[in-house]
Amino acid sequence: MSESRAKKIKLILYDVDGVMTDGTIFLFPAPGGAQSGATHQDRHDKADAGGYAIASNEIVEAKGFNAHDGTAISLARLAGLKQGVITKRISETVRLRARDLKLEHVYQGAADKLTVFREILAKEKISADEVAYVGDDIIDLPVMRVCGLAIAVGNAREEVKRESHHVTENTGGHGAVRDAVEYILKAQGKLEAAVEAYISQRTPVAEKLQ
Repeated sequence: MSESRAKKIKLILYDVDGVMTDGTIFLFPAPGGAQSGATHQDRHDKADAGGYAIASNEIVEAKGFNAHDGTAISLARLAGLKQGVITKRISETVRLRARDLKLEHVYQGAADKLTVFREILAKEKISADEVAYVGDDIIDLPVMRVCGLAIAVGNAREEVKRESHHVTENTGGHGAVRDAVEYILKAQGKLEAAVEAYISQRTPVAEKLQ
């Protein structure tokens, strides 16, 4: 059963486009100097490969993230689970969102997700059975076939759903990450405590006493 798999999870990995977002890629004119640093260089290094990034100083690639999913990632962290993203595309937006969410593992420009997955296992010194992966498209299948808990978002490709242990009710970018995290935390008996810890951190003591 997928619930028994969920009980073993110590790390959750997510695809980005189609999982943390609805898959839409927004392209906007870039203000001067908007993109710089390593992400900028990585985009240009992959410019001729196709499908990795928009390599332009005039255009910014942006994505829309769901606030409910952001809360889910906080809940997972409060429950003691580590998290990360593995995505083929390279985007400054993803780097900033990952930093905001305090993700432990951030891999962009990763077409070979299985190799990255194995690298993360070695870093964390855990087994594949202790990792959940949330995906939506065929590029995610190599990892989903070997991880402990493969979760497909509600609007994932049918072949991805068929090879998953669990399918979320909501779609990518619209609460699928929240569904995945809550499924795992419920199976581990940690959801209620994580929710209370989340509320406690954000509610001043004086207000709680009223």
